[in-house]
Amino acid sequence: MRRKSRESRFERIENYLVKLIQEKGADQNQPFSIRLLLNLLKVFSFIFASIVSIRYFLYRTSILKRFPLGIQVISIGNVTAGGTGKTPVTEIFARTLAANGRKVAILSRGYRRKETPFWRRVFTQVIEQPLVVSDGKHILLDAATGGDEPYMLASNLPGVAVVVDRNRVKAGRYAIKRLGCDTLILDDGFQYQKLKHSVEVVLVDSTNPFGNGYMLPRGILREPARHIKRADIIFLTKCRGDVSAIVDEIRRHNKTAEIVECNHSPKTLKDVWSREEFPLDWLQGKTCCTLSGIASPKGFENSLRRLGSKVIWCERYADHHRYEPGEILYALNRTADMGADALITTEKDAVRFPRFETSPVKCLYLRISIEILKGSENFSDIINRICFNRNTQVKI
Repeated sequence: MRRKSRESRFERIENYLVKLIQEKGADQNQPFSIRLLLNLLKVFSFIFASIVSIRYFLYRTSILKRFPLGIQVISIGNVTAGGTGKTPVTEIFARTLAANGRKVAILSRGYRRKETPFWRRVFTQVIEQPLVVSDGKHILLDAATGGDEPYMLASNLPGVAVVVDRNRVKAGRYAIKRLGCDTLILDDGFQYQKLKHSVEVVLVDSTNPFGNGYMLPRGILREPARHIKRADIIFLTKCRGDVSAIVDEIRRHNKTAEIVECNHSPKTLKDVWSREEFPLDWLQGKTCCTLSGIASPKGFENSLRRLGSKVIWCERYADHHRYEPGEILYALNRTADMGADALITTEKDAVRFPRFETSPVKCLYLRISIEILKGSENFSDIINRICFNRNTQVKI
C-alpha cells in the first residue's frame, strides 16, 4: 500500500541535515559535495555566533532593555536545539510549584502552531491578545491553534494556566492581570532575554551534551556551551550509568550551579483516541511499530525495547510535524500488515493526530515523566528559594 501523502521536501532536507550535525563523527567519510555543504554551513555558524555575541552584549550593557514583571519568572531552556526533554522538566516545576500554593502560568511561544499570516498582522496593525490554551480551570484551545507542547502541558497540569504568544512580556502581563498568576514559567526561555528572569534553569542532554561543538546550522548549539555559566540550576537529563565526565565538563563552565541528574522514565501507555490506559508490562513480548516526529526519536524507540517490546518498523518525521490523515492511516495499515500488536507514538505526537473512529490495530502513546536520580535536595532548595522560607517543607 502506498502512503497517502509524503513529507515535504523541506522536512526531508531538515532530517538529513540533522543526522549530519547532531553528533560528533556523524559527518565523517562523506562525499565531496556533502563536505562542501558542511564547510558552507560552518561559515554560517560563525556568522550566527557573531550575531548571538552582539545580541548578548547589547542586553548586558542595557542597550536592549530587559523587562521585569515584579513576580518570580523561572526560565527553563537549553543551549542546544531540541531533544533535551524540556517539556517533562517544565511539567515537574509547574506541578511542584502549584502543589505548594503558587498560582502558576506557563508562557510559551507555541512553536509551529497555526498563526495569523505575517502580512495580515502588518497591514491590519491589530494587536492580538495572547492565546490562552488553559486558564487553569479549562482547556480552551486545541493543539493546532495553541501548539502541541502547550496543549500537552495544559492537559497534564490542571490548575496551571498556559499562555501562548511570541511576545512573552505581553503574555506574562496578561497572565498576571487577567489570570491572577503570581509565578511564571518561561518555556524555552534561555535565549529569550527581553523578559527578566528570576531563576535560570538549563537542561543538558547527557547522551549528547553539546553536539559536535559548532553553532547552528553546522552544529546544534544555539549559543556557545560556555553560556551555561548563567544557569542557577542545571538538569542533566537522560542519565544512564556514570555521568561524572559530563558533570566535570559542565563544571568547567559553571562552578556554582546546582546540578540535578534525572532520567525520562516511561510511566504508562494510553490509547491515542479513547485514552484507555495500559500498564508498561503490556509491552512484554509484544511486537510494535513506531511513528514519531520529535528531535531525538532513537531514545523513544530504545525505551520500548528496554520495556520488552520488539520494534520492527520505525516511521520518523521532522520535529513538530503536522500530521495529515493519510500519513496516520498509512502507518496504521502498515503496522497491521506486518502483524504487529500496536503502533506506538509519543505523547507530543499524539496531540497532533487527527481523529479516527476505528483503527485496524491498537494505536498507543507512551507517557513519560521525570525521575530525579541525584540532586533532589537541590531541586527542593531551588523551589524554596523561589517561593518559600528555607525551613519550609516542599512537596514533590
